[in-house]
Amino acid sequence: MTDTSLSYFSAPFPRRQSVAVNVGGVVVGGNAPVVVQSMTNTDTADVDSTVAQVSALARAGSELVRITVDRDESAAAVPRIKERLQRIGVTVPLVGDFHYIGHKLLTDHPDCAEALDKYRINPGNVGFKSKKDAQFGQIIDLATKHDKPVRIGVNWGSLDQELLTYLMDKNQDEGSPLTAQEVMREAICQSGLLSAQRAEELGLGRDKIILSAKVSQVQDLIAVYTDLAQRCNYALHLGLTEAGMGTKGIVASSASMGILLQQGIGDTIRISLTPEPGGDRTREVQVSQELLQTMGFRSFVPIVAACPGCGRTTSTVFQELAQEIQAHIRESMPKWREQYPGVEELNVAVMGCIVNGPGESKHADIGISLPGTGETPAAPVFVDGVKAVTLRGPNIAEDFKAMVLDYIEKRYGTGASSEREIS
Repeated sequence: MTDTSLSYFSAPFPRRQSVAVNVGGVVVGGNAPVVVQSMTNTDTADVDSTVAQVSALARAGSELVRITVDRDESAAAVPRIKERLQRIGVTVPLVGDFHYIGHKLLTDHPDCAEALDKYRINPGNVGFKSKKDAQFGQIIDLATKHDKPVRIGVNWGSLDQELLTYLMDKNQDEGSPLTAQEVMREAICQSGLLSAQRAEELGLGRDKIILSAKVSQVQDLIAVYTDLAQRCNYALHLGLTEAGMGTKGIVASSASMGILLQQGIGDTIRISLTPEPGGDRTREVQVSQELLQTMGFRSFVPIVAACPGCGRTTSTVFQELAQEIQAHIRESMPKWREQYPGVEELNVAVMGCIVNGPGESKHADIGISLPGTGETPAAPVFVDGVKAVTLRGPNIAEDFKAMVLDYIEKRYGTGASSEREIS
């Protein structure tokens, strides 16, 4: 049987040792696996739509979900959202995203402050001039009072201008040894680190602090987080802000975060994709999972290896079959996680011709090698590396899907669990 076990520690770089932070029962940092999170784009004051989207994101596998808390109506809705979610069995931790008036909303709505599992604040807009320290301190005091962790989330688009100006002036006085871009990166790091230091001075434990430093360019993200990782042991949230839409956002996020994760940097990630009009918000969760799984750090869903196609595969049968199986797996995973423990490590192969088909199929737990153009209309199926049967006729696709489901039941079902325990 093929060993498909995946380990985070397969990376050649040792995992950066950060302080573990408990967010509503989900551990971020320490030795915990990298956590996948996402964010709603509903109006939080609209309880029905927010509950529906949080539920969808949680079912897709988001382990933390952030919601916008931008005014009294949204703050007042948070306890109702939490109650509704618990009523339908959705226990995913909720993170409140605060800008400008977080200190006021958390003070005026104590039920909101208690219902949330974490607060996210931005040191660039938590307060301005003489009010900055007081309003930042107020939020930290409330987090301490309610025993909640805080993400101090720096964003280059709303960077603390006083700090940036100070560092620019200082650099100029020193003869400009750094470029403007390097000064900006330093300002991003200092904004997060100084804010975290101040939070600790105010009584918030290091095990209650997560840092993030969001930028929109790949090389900036790599540079900033590499620097942060060397200068602190706070848990780090990775994310490329304003990543973009579709393939651009996926490629940019994967390229930057993949490099950092391979170096052992990052404790929780979000792929911030601009949704297509009317698009599915859960897409960002799927991409996050696929990034971690394809790099070998975690397992979320069975892997479907499929032939890319060439002149030998003018038929679209293998493409359609791979698509159907992959879609069925994603749709079934919320139920399968409970019904078939370990099924996320399953490896399925759907290949298109005789060149690599049999070999790839043997390496999978269960695989099929479909006939290419001009080949004999027969499709051998390999189970655990051994040829089990050759499928023929018009129902090859349906027959193979039935074999996959049968394999899952036998290997991961309750009967299989009992056999494993006995052995």
